[in-house]
Amino acid sequence: MAYWLAKTRKGQRSDWIQRFDPRFWTVNFPRPMMAAVTTTAPDALRVDCVFYRHNDLAGLIWDSTDRLDHPLTSYETNRDYRRLTVKFRWRSGGVIALDAVNGPTLTIEGRDADGNPRTWYVRLWNYAEGSPNDAVVELPFSSLDGGYFLPYEADPVYAGDVDRMFVSIVPPGYSGSDTALNAPAEGWVELRDIKADGQGAMLAVGDVLVPPHGVGMCTAFDDSGTQTPARLLRNIRALGYRGEIVHYLGMSHYYSLRSEGEDFVVDKNAPAFNVAAEAWHRDYFSKCREMGFEPIASLSYELLAMHCPQDWTQRDLQGQPALTGWDPPSNLLSPANAEAMAYLQKIGRASIGLMRDAGVAARFQIGEPWWWTYQDGRICLYDDAAREAFGGSPVAIPSLRDALDTSQTNLLSLAGTILAQSTLSLRDAVRDQALPEACDVRLLAFLPTLLDPATPEARRANLPMEWSAPAFDRLQVEDYDWLTGGQDGARMSAYAAVNDRLAYPIEAQDYLSGFVLRPQDASEFWSRIDKGLDEAGRRGVPRRFVWASPHVMRDGYVRLPQPDEEDTMQSFDDVSYPLALGRGSAVVPEFSTTIVITASGHEHRNSVWSDARLRFDVGPGIRSEAELGVLLAFFRARRGAARGFRLRDTNDFSSNGMIEEPTPFDQLLGIGDGATVAYPLVKHYGSGGDAQRRRITRPDPASIKVSVDGIETADWSFEEYGVIRLSDAPIQGADIRAGFLFDVPVRFAEDRLEISSAVFAAGEAPSVPLIELREDR
Repeated sequence: MAYWLAKTRKGQRSDWIQRFDPRFWTVNFPRPMMAAVTTTAPDALRVDCVFYRHNDLAGLIWDSTDRLDHPLTSYETNRDYRRLTVKFRWRSGGVIALDAVNGPTLTIEGRDADGNPRTWYVRLWNYAEGSPNDAVVELPFSSLDGGYFLPYEADPVYAGDVDRMFVSIVPPGYSGSDTALNAPAEGWVELRDIKADGQGAMLAVGDVLVPPHGVGMCTAFDDSGTQTPARLLRNIRALGYRGEIVHYLGMSHYYSLRSEGEDFVVDKNAPAFNVAAEAWHRDYFSKCREMGFEPIASLSYELLAMHCPQDWTQRDLQGQPALTGWDPPSNLLSPANAEAMAYLQKIGRASIGLMRDAGVAARFQIGEPWWWTYQDGRICLYDDAAREAFGGSPVAIPSLRDALDTSQTNLLSLAGTILAQSTLSLRDAVRDQALPEACDVRLLAFLPTLLDPATPEARRANLPMEWSAPAFDRLQVEDYDWLTGGQDGARMSAYAAVNDRLAYPIEAQDYLSGFVLRPQDASEFWSRIDKGLDEAGRRGVPRRFVWASPHVMRDGYVRLPQPDEEDTMQSFDDVSYPLALGRGSAVVPEFSTTIVITASGHEHRNSVWSDARLRFDVGPGIRSEAELGVLLAFFRARRGAARGFRLRDTNDFSSNGMIEEPTPFDQLLGIGDGATVAYPLVKHYGSGGDAQRRRITRPDPASIKVSVDGIETADWSFEEYGVIRLSDAPIQGADIRAGFLFDVPVRFAEDRLEISSAVFAAGEAPSVPLIELREDR
C-alpha cells in the first residue's frame, strides 16, 4: 500500500482553533510525582496531581510550537503574543493557592526585544479577581509584568518572541528539599471559560481526514500521558485509524507509590491507579467511546526498576535482576511471585472497571509475558519465588545458547507452565471483573525473543503449550526487530512455528507492526513497517496495528487507503495474448533521455529510465478473418486499454540467452546476507557495471529453477509479481540464481481498434499497438 512521510502541510485542509485551546496544553513533572491534563469542556481543562516530595512541581504548558501532533494536524507556530489577552477562571484544591508564597506562577520563556534569551515570572494572583482558590485571571500580554510585588518589582514582559509558557503547581509545604512528604498529597487545578482576544487569538491548524484504511493504532500512557486524550485521539482519527486501539497502560506512571528510605516503591495497598492516571484513563476511555474507537487495555509484566519491589523481580542464575535496556531500565515481574501476580490482577480489574464506567466494551491484552532472557542466553528463572516453585534447588542453566540436557529442558517446560498459569489467572480475573458482560482477552507474543533461532529451547518457557487455542480470544504477534532488520526468513519461519504450536486460526490472530525508535531510521523502517502490514493482510490476518502513535506523529507517517478490491483485480488479467506473433510483428524497446544542448553545442544527457519500456505492434501477425475475430473478442474483454495481459515476446522470453532452455544458474538474483529470503526475478543485459537490469514480474511459474551457492534447490515458493521466497535465508555471500521463461505484461495502447475489412481483404495488416506495463513491486 502507498504511504507517505509528511514533513509539512502543503495545501492540505486547514481550520482554525482558539489560541490556548484546552486540548493542546500539556503537563510536565519530575519523577516520582505524577500529573495529567484532561479536557472537561470545549473551553475548560483539569490537571490532577499526586506529589511525593517537598520540591515536586508540575508545569501546565502552552507551547508556541506544536511538538506533538502530526505535521498534517499540527497548529501553526506563532511566538508573538503582543496585543493578545487571555482570560480564564481558576479553581484549585490540594495545591498552594494563588495568593501564597510559591503560589501558581506563569513562567514565560523566550527572548527580549533585542533577541537575548529571557525568562519572566508572572504571579497569577497579581492579575486575579476572586478568592485564592476560585478567581478570574486576566493576562494582557501587551502590559504584562513579572515580579512578586507590583508595581515595585515589575519586570515588563516582552511578549513578541515567546517559546513557551507554563503555570507552576506545587503541593502545600513546598520547599527546595527533595525529602518525602509525610504522605502523598493529591491536588487539582481547573481552568474554565478559557478565552483569548485580540490580535493572534486564532491559530491555523491542520484538519486533514485520511479515509479509513483498515489498520488500528497503538498508544501508551508512558509516552502520551502528558497530553490530553482529546488531542491524542484527534490525531489518530484524522490519519484514518478506526476501530480498535491497543492502549498500553505502561510500566512507569500509572501506579501509586510509598516512600521507603530515600526511594519510592509501588504501594500494593493503595488504589490500583494514582489519581492522575485514573483521571486520564477515565477521560481516554470516554473519549474513545465518543469518537467510535474500541480501546484494548494492555498490561505487561514490567515495572520501572527504581519503583519495583525487588523481591517481585525475576533474577538470573547469579541473582542479578532482570533489567531491560531502556533508560531508565525496567524490571520483569516473576510469574512465580504470588504477590506480584496479585498486583497485576488488581491493575487488570481496575482497568476493566474504568472501561465499563466509560461505556466501552471490555477488551484486555496481556502484553509480552515472559521469563526475561539476555542476549548472551541467560534466562531469569532464579528469583526466590521461582526457586521455591521449582522445588528449591532448580538445575542451573547458564545460557540458553548452550546445548541443554533433559533436566534443563524439563525445568524450562515447568517454567512455561508457571508462566501460563499466571497469564490464565490474569485472564480469569479481568473476565470476572467484566461480568455480566464478556471480556475479550488477548495475548501478545514478541517472536524475535520467544523464537530466537540461537535459543531454540526458549519456547518451552516462553511459548508454553498451555497458551494454545482457545486459551485466549485472540493471539497477537509482533516481530519488530526482524521486520525492521529485513529478516523475512526468520519472520515466516516464526509464523509457521506459532501456528503449529498454538494453533490459533488466522482469523483469530492480530499483527502489530513497528517500530521506529530513532528518527534517523524513519525512511528505511517505515517502508518495511508498511509492507509488513500489507504482508499480514495477504496472510489473512484481519486485525493489524501500528506501534506506536508517538513515532507516527514524529515522522509524519501517513498510510493511504487501498484501492477497492474490484478495481485492483480488474487492472490485470493473467491471460496470454491469444494469437501467435507473425513475422511482421514489431517490437520497439525505448528509453527516456533528457538532452540539454549548451550554448557551445555540447550535450548533457540524463537517462530518466533505468529499464527500457517495450512497445509492440502485433497487427501484422493476424492472418485470417477468424484470427481477426479472436482479436476483436480479446480486445473487448480487456475493455480496450483498461486491463493488462501477458504477451510472449518471441525474440526474448528466456533467462538463458534469448530463447534457450532455462537452467538454475542463468541469472544472479542476489547475494545471501543470512537474513533475506525474498528475491525478485531479474534478467541482466550486458555485463559488468554497464549491465542493464530488467525486472521480471510475469514468469511462467512451471519453468522456474533455482540454485543457491551453485546447488539447485526445491526449497522455495513462488509469490506474485515474480518473487522467489526461499525456505531459509542463504548464508552470507551465497549466490542466489534462477532460470525461467517469461512473458511481458502489456495493455492495448489505445481504447479503440480501427480495422477496415476492405483493407484487410486487400492484404494490408492492421496496426494493433501494445505497450509494456511497469509492475516493479
